[in-house]
Amino acid sequence: MTAEVRLTPDSPAACVADVLVVGLRRPPGGEAGRPSAPVALEGSDLPANLLARLVESLARLGATGAVDETTRLPAPDGVTAATVLAVGIGARDPADPETLRRAAGAAARALAGTGSAAFALAGTDAPASRAAVLEGALIGAYSFDAYRSTPKPPLGAVVLPGTDPADGEATAMASRAGTIAAAVHQARDWVNTPASDLPPAELASRLEVAARAAGLDVRVLDEVQLDAQGYGGILGVGRGSANPPRLVRIAYRPEGARAHLAVVGKGITFDTGGLSLKPTDAMTTMKSDMSGAAAAGAAVLAAAELGLPVAVTVYAALAENMPSGFATRPSDVLRMYGGTTVEVLNTDAEGRLVMADALVRAAEDSPDLLVDVATLTGACVVALGNRVAGVMSDDDATREQVTRAAAAAGEALWPLPIPEEMRAKLDSAVADLANIGDRFGGALQAAAFLRAFVPDGVRWAHLDIAGPAFNSDKPFGYTPKGGTGFAVRTLLALAESLA
Repeated sequence: MTAEVRLTPDSPAACVADVLVVGLRRPPGGEAGRPSAPVALEGSDLPANLLARLVESLARLGATGAVDETTRLPAPDGVTAATVLAVGIGARDPADPETLRRAAGAAARALAGTGSAAFALAGTDAPASRAAVLEGALIGAYSFDAYRSTPKPPLGAVVLPGTDPADGEATAMASRAGTIAAAVHQARDWVNTPASDLPPAELASRLEVAARAAGLDVRVLDEVQLDAQGYGGILGVGRGSANPPRLVRIAYRPEGARAHLAVVGKGITFDTGGLSLKPTDAMTTMKSDMSGAAAAGAAVLAAAELGLPVAVTVYAALAENMPSGFATRPSDVLRMYGGTTVEVLNTDAEGRLVMADALVRAAEDSPDLLVDVATLTGACVVALGNRVAGVMSDDDATREQVTRAAAAAGEALWPLPIPEEMRAKLDSAVADLANIGDRFGGALQAAAFLRAFVPDGVRWAHLDIAGPAFNSDKPFGYTPKGGTGFAVRTLLALAESLA
């Protein structure tokens, strides 16, 4: 459940809430080896005398204003809330929307189990800043407790002071933030669910139920239909598992749609590597290998709820990559949807095989833009780390459009090339191409492989989200440990840009 949103015209000091959240900025300067000067409270709209007392108390408690730092203390006289939580924004620009999202998210995480919190962060006078604070707080107010004996609920309500609840623009902003947060949470829930409880057929069923409830057209191909229609990539990856594969198509078709966005999501519900078996340590987070399908599914549901004037078609290619006597072997040749043949040299390069089938099918819908989202390569994580995704395209304008959408949404994408020589590395002695090349430029080779399945004339971009899709480290900002819901917001922003 997403936290409740309460809009109130009350000032932050008079706002009725359990906690008042304010922002701290780490001041520049300070001598080497010595603590920084006292922190400066940023834009809380509190009276000057209250600011001074809070600053003094926070300095005594050792607050520095560092990013994600939270310090809680009793509220001074004149503040209705019982306590104040100061959250650090570091030296970042306090008017930057992503700075505000992350600070609000960090505060919301720190307040798990609290009934309500009023957010009075820097820059909240501007509508865009208010929206960012609300979005970050709602996204950060998340917990996955389906398997816990004693759940700890997230923050129950986000209160935005100085906002008239009768203002139509304010209520629309709040509704939009709630929809986006709910979509991110939905994607996180799917990613965090153990693979034993979410094999391809079950994930397909959950996508279908959610899509039908939203009034969307949805079709699910089972293993018999996949075989009859020639989806050799999806079948080849899934045939080693007792849980057969699925291909889910969800279509949102608003009246008067101004453009058509197609999204292909990688949905490997668990990846052992197949016969090219992964080491144990590399396998423990592989329930997250369906993060692309989760993001795509959650995004199309949110697009429908927001009523975006853009048609969106999602293809979720779902399979479980397991070793068995039926599994695809290294050197086997698969005939993909559309007829292209692929020699499988490494069964752990399976994501591109299911994606290839779905890309060919998605292109048949003649979209204005085709985007694929996948936890595709460890090479991309080596190149960009755990918090930045790679974006690749053979068209500069398309790549830039996707990058701009991600920046507006607050998700980190970095453009990578697809050099012409990468395709030659995938040459096969027996088939049209192989599923891997040499060990250099693995993320770029994977993109080149996918590009071979996109027809000429179709605008296409590839998002490799292997790094930021799952957070194995400590939480930060609005990002919890585990599934992050990365790419949901980028896809929505991209759909809006097409409008």
